[in-house]
Amino acid sequence: MAVKLRLKRVGARNTPAYRIVATDGRNPRDGRPKEELGTYEPLSKNEPNFSINLERAEYWLSVGAQPSDTVRSFIRKARRASKAADA
Repeated sequence: MAVKLRLKRVGARNTPAYRIVATDGRNPRDGRPKEELGTYEPLSKNEPNFSINLERAEYWLSVGAQPSDTVRSFIRKARRASKAADA
């Protein structure tokens, strides 16, 4: 079973919103996830327009989950933000 970290589309037509989820790679994009890790709102005016539970994302990565390119960039940004907050 290959677990993937990817985006699940939610929201109305022409106003997309996404949930960052851990799911089996064979499931459809909007199928039932194993766990929801965060959200992404591309049309949001605020920065940052995503939130992610970095602790749970790190767990899924440690057990072999493969992130999509977009989720990988969100994790990278969240790591930088948490390091800046700690410093």
